[in-house]
Amino acid sequence: MTGRRGRPDEAGLIARFFRPLATAPGAALLLDDAATIPPAFGKDLVVTVDAIVAGVHFFPDDPPDAIARKALRVNLSDLAAKGAQPAGYLVTLALPDDWEVDWLEGFVEGLAIDQEEFSLSLLGGDTVRTPGPLMVSITAFGHAPEGQAPRRTGAAPGQRLYVSGAIGDAALGLKLRLDERLAALWDLRRAEKETLLDRYLLPEPRLALAGVVATYAAASMDVSDGLVGDVGKLAAASKVAAVIDAGRVPLSAAAFRATRVDPAAFATALTGGDDYEILAAIEPEDAEAFESEAAAAGVRVTDIGVLIEGEGVSVERHGRPVMLGETSFSHF
Repeated sequence: MTGRRGRPDEAGLIARFFRPLATAPGAALLLDDAATIPPAFGKDLVVTVDAIVAGVHFFPDDPPDAIARKALRVNLSDLAAKGAQPAGYLVTLALPDDWEVDWLEGFVEGLAIDQEEFSLSLLGGDTVRTPGPLMVSITAFGHAPEGQAPRRTGAAPGQRLYVSGAIGDAALGLKLRLDERLAALWDLRRAEKETLLDRYLLPEPRLALAGVVATYAAASMDVSDGLVGDVGKLAAASKVAAVIDAGRVPLSAAAFRATRVDPAAFATALTGGDDYEILAAIEPEDAEAFESEAAAAGVRVTDIGVLIEGEGVSVERHGRPVMLGETSFSHF
């Protein structure tokens, strides 16, 4: 049946838009109230959930396929940081009263693209109406080698701190979305501007690194609330302190150009959110193997500092403290 403006009712919405995404046998074509995930011998089941809200985590006018992919990818990033490969996901979609069929078609197209890229299936979820802004919540399931999913609590003094990829692109991309004049201030080339904007719109979960993380990381997490703030969370959970070498933090060419001319941009890069890179604590004797296997997996990792006894996080350059102001971005 259809309702207002030719939109399907909930049963019709599920059948038309979401049933085609339920490709796993355990999803039962979304005709049941629950799904099953087959056990994997020698694996632990890893579960994570993240929600994104219009006006908080993304712009309301972002393309619907990009919103869907971001919602899924931020959860896949959490799985990667626990050394897990995805096994499926649930989606809860709270739609405002003015939602349109064309928008939902774009949304499920985005999910379909990433399902194919990351080899997973929709298992179920819920659709509701909301008087507030659009909200998407995804619960993702994955499998990690039994007993090898690294927690935040496993770090110890003497271990090296590594991050994957590059830091700060998404935070700088958000700044650009809010003020296009910054592109001129930062002297960005067109391709560099697009790099920063794209990294905010569409994060890259480091699933290729999951197996390497499971093998070598004593502690790990993904960087979602800013590098400095998240290093602080990992250090606090393990009751240690951390020293970050600001000169070693990996920056893209676009971020390097921006931070070279604007000191405030450097602070944004180190403390802004939405990187979705992996932060890992590695024993010094494992560092060479970790770097080598990460490279073989196609992911760059960079040693950015060390864990020491004590508490708190210090950021230094050439042995001198770097003042950053706020040290973390909050999505709350």
